[in-house]
Amino acid sequence: MNADAAIHWQRPGDIRLPHLPPLALYIHLPWCLRKCPYCDFNSHAWAGTETLPQQRYLRALLADLDASVPLVWGRPVVSVFIGGGTPSLFDPDVVGQLLSEVRARLPLVPGAEITLEANPGTFERQRFAAYRDAGVTRLSVGVQSFDDQRLAAIGRVHDAAQARAAVQEAARHFETFNIDLMYALPGQTVQDLARDVDQALALQPPHLSVYHLTIEPNTWFAKHPPPLPDDDTAYAMLDLITERTAAVGLQRYEVSSYARREHRCRHNLNYWQFGDYLGIGAGAHGKLSFAQRIVRQVRWRDPARYMDQALQGQPVAQQHEVAASDLPFEFMLNALRLREGFALRLFSERTGLPITAVSTTIDAAVARGWLSVGDDGWVAPTPRGFDWLSDLQALFLPG
Repeated sequence: MNADAAIHWQRPGDIRLPHLPPLALYIHLPWCLRKCPYCDFNSHAWAGTETLPQQRYLRALLADLDASVPLVWGRPVVSVFIGGGTPSLFDPDVVGQLLSEVRARLPLVPGAEITLEANPGTFERQRFAAYRDAGVTRLSVGVQSFDDQRLAAIGRVHDAAQARAAVQEAARHFETFNIDLMYALPGQTVQDLARDVDQALALQPPHLSVYHLTIEPNTWFAKHPPPLPDDDTAYAMLDLITERTAAVGLQRYEVSSYARREHRCRHNLNYWQFGDYLGIGAGAHGKLSFAQRIVRQVRWRDPARYMDQALQGQPVAQQHEVAASDLPFEFMLNALRLREGFALRLFSERTGLPITAVSTTIDAAVARGWLSVGDDGWVAPTPRGFDWLSDLQALFLPG
């Protein structure tokens, strides 16, 4: 990937973007202590018999970035998200080196949000402070539950005491941080979840991400499905989460996200508003806009192959131009997740298509009571539409 690739994507295409959207950077660190039985992310258990190849992986990331810079030349980066795997397996000084090298190659906006995912199972008291000193501004702590029995059922490597200690340390060193919590876990009751939510809220997180446990293909749980709460119980759990978070001032601003307004995740908001993101690292996905086309990329998935390919200047395993007919669904798949909705003009700004490409479908969604459209062109899911979000999004699939 080089300047020739940038020229290739600049040729005439089927859409016309009035300007390029905000650009974020996603960095994937693929290793974890143990693969969770529900996880379908590109994560790879590190046995610990050998030293984690931090420096070689860092060199591969930077080679990947160097190959990609011509595609985003001069564009400011609004946020950086270091995800995994378990990024907190990487030493703080390596993370600091990575962020320093990123800044040398890409212009980060002043006050750019820089998030690192952390697992309580890798928690050490001095480690979180060191990440802050390395340049991380926001920590996302993968707690999932504060119940030892539930944690064991989903194969987590930490216990409840470690989870509480990790969150308390995150609060000590970071102005903004997130707790990840899961619900509808094996054997979990509404009362169990209530205790989890109350414990999470007692730690006063400015942001809470909540995920329904689903059985994904090609996971341990897909082959050995555990007994899970039924749908009615899961809905009752979600209602409880929404009520208790609202009571302490956390607004549900997205399907799975609750936060105080000034602590909303800027990186994820950029995804949901159909912004661009350069994804580097093993298996990372990216979306990049050009004046007349939108391109999606995927890096090599296997960490060893990724490092080999990236160091040879070939980090991308697959890339394709998004067909204009697919853009209405791709935009709505993201934007309709936002509780407050979006300005209709954003559709044209981010897809390069006229509003007429979705106006008939929007009218149909309004007729079903799933969408509301204000006189100012503001589009938002109704409460009913939010409850039936998958069906609402599916209306925009290409015919």
